[in-house]
Amino acid sequence: MKIKQLQLYKVPPRWLFLKITTDDGIEGWGEPVIEGRAETVAAAVKEAEELLIGKDPAHIEDIWQTLYRGGFYRGGPILTSAISGIEIALWDIRGKALGLPIYDLLGGPVRDKIKVYSWIGGDRPDDVANAAIEKANNGYKAIKMNATPEMDYIDSYQKIDDAVGRVDAIRQVLGKNFGIAVDFHGRVHQAMARILMKELEPFNLLFVEEPVLVENFEVFKDLRRHVVTPIATGERNFTRWGFKDIITSGCVDIIQPDLCHAGGIFECRKIAAMAECYDIALAPHCPLGPIALAACLQLDYCTPNAFIQEQSLGIHYNQGADLLDYLKDKNAFEYKDGFVFRNNRPGLGIDVNETVVQQAAEIGHNWKNPIWRTEDGVIAEW
Repeated sequence: MKIKQLQLYKVPPRWLFLKITTDDGIEGWGEPVIEGRAETVAAAVKEAEELLIGKDPAHIEDIWQTLYRGGFYRGGPILTSAISGIEIALWDIRGKALGLPIYDLLGGPVRDKIKVYSWIGGDRPDDVANAAIEKANNGYKAIKMNATPEMDYIDSYQKIDDAVGRVDAIRQVLGKNFGIAVDFHGRVHQAMARILMKELEPFNLLFVEEPVLVENFEVFKDLRRHVVTPIATGERNFTRWGFKDIITSGCVDIIQPDLCHAGGIFECRKIAAMAECYDIALAPHCPLGPIALAACLQLDYCTPNAFIQEQSLGIHYNQGADLLDYLKDKNAFEYKDGFVFRNNRPGLGIDVNETVVQQAAEIGHNWKNPIWRTEDGVIAEW
């Protein structure tokens, strides 16, 4: 069996799909994209094509090493996202060729289901209590929301009070056992992050995500000294080398590699194993499409320290298309009582509707994240 062809499809709302076809007709699907940089990642995939055509798709690790180490420059969101999408598609081919789900090729299942959470609120969260009630009524046991709009280095305490008030409103209606995760999204600088985390501590949050930008990682150590709320990060880190310091630091409780950015399924399995050695949990980042979620679930089912999975069904980004629109079987992900249950279909466990994908690719997208500024006109983190 040899790799014969690579095809890319840029589809709404902000995704890029990759189909790799072998000379005997087996197709594997991946999702190589950086949100807002789909064309750039597509170019990186096309540059890698000459290293793939004619190769045995079963040699996944060797292909990964070639793509990662074969060039002088390595890592970063563009290159590793291209590698990730390719790697996921190769695992899909391998599973289909053998008639096995990917998790069976990585040691077998350790669980029957994985808890998932749903997003509420958007970039400027509002009316979160009613949104949380709606998700709870749909069976979810946990939600995640953004903490704040744009924040200055030292900002108004009103924004702190507003963020605390939103969490309090959810606790008032859903009680202390409903899972609430709050994403600071790297928008909050260290002084305000310290205050906000301290004020949120009484609400027993599931975790706080990206309390500050990971490039300011030394701040995480300071935050850990002040609060006991679980701290999560990792969506902007790539490969096991990008997670090495985070995992060994002692100041992060949950790592969140994105399988479409951090190196793919097997690379993130290696990252999870490193984290397990330090008693750190795994909660893969996944605000993307159905191929991304399918890859994450394959990892979750064979990874003991995975504890919850992000997924994008109904997320505020999904304008024009949603998670299940590109699948033939809309029940491929079995949602029930706040969990997604394991299936035993081969490969990624999904059947992509290529006709719909091709039609959507004719529309395409040009998604870009907003550009925010503080009140005095300075660029702010989004």
